[in-house]
Amino acid sequence: MSLTIRLRALAADPDFRAGARDMASPSLGLAAWGLVTGMTMIKSGLSIPLAFAMSLLVFAGSAQLTALPLIASGAPLWVLLATAFCVNLRFVIFSAQWRHYFGHLPRWRRLMTTYFAADLNFVYFVKRYPDPVPARSQQRYFWGGVAVNWPTWQLTALVGILLADRIPTHWGIGFAGVLALLGLSYSLLTERMLWWVAVTAAAVSIATYSLPLKLNILCAIVAAGAVGWWLDSRKARNG
Repeated sequence: MSLTIRLRALAADPDFRAGARDMASPSLGLAAWGLVTGMTMIKSGLSIPLAFAMSLLVFAGSAQLTALPLIASGAPLWVLLATAFCVNLRFVIFSAQWRHYFGHLPRWRRLMTTYFAADLNFVYFVKRYPDPVPARSQQRYFWGGVAVNWPTWQLTALVGILLADRIPTHWGIGFAGVLALLGLSYSLLTERMLWWVAVTAAAVSIATYSLPLKLNILCAIVAAGAVGWWLDSRKARNG
């Protein structure tokens, strides 16, 4: 079967379409976030080729936005790597959960999946498949989301890179992306325990905001994880 026929069959698959349809709903906020990231890369002093290469290779908006001020200030490489690592620690949690679904796949497919994995992919995937049991439809659903998420990010980041000098920063475009993520997070708070975890993360992040290297994010993750573990253990004992 030729590649064209396979792609057409995949595009017609209902699970693939469901993934693309779900990912299309927050695409406006994602586009705003990608646009701001592209602009920020240029305004931080990166050349257009380097900015575009960073967008393709890193594919992590929060890590990019966190690393750019450090690059502009000439911070040591170890500081840059440590900061990006702290910001992306949430993907350790994501991958631990995704392992239940994709752990049986060949290593090269798992590695390819990790590149395209993003926050929104994880959120919609877990909402659709709450039971961590592998199924063939899960892969098609995942790639349906990727088919919308990845091109949207790359294209809008490219637009931001090319038009960085023409789009005023005071427009506050990035706020649209923040609102989209907040709305999506709210839809996931379906249990009282999750509300406590979210409140803990928000409170700790604000309380430690003055820490350098965006360490307030790491503190929020650790505190929220500890609260979630404690509440889950307490629920298990009482249950």
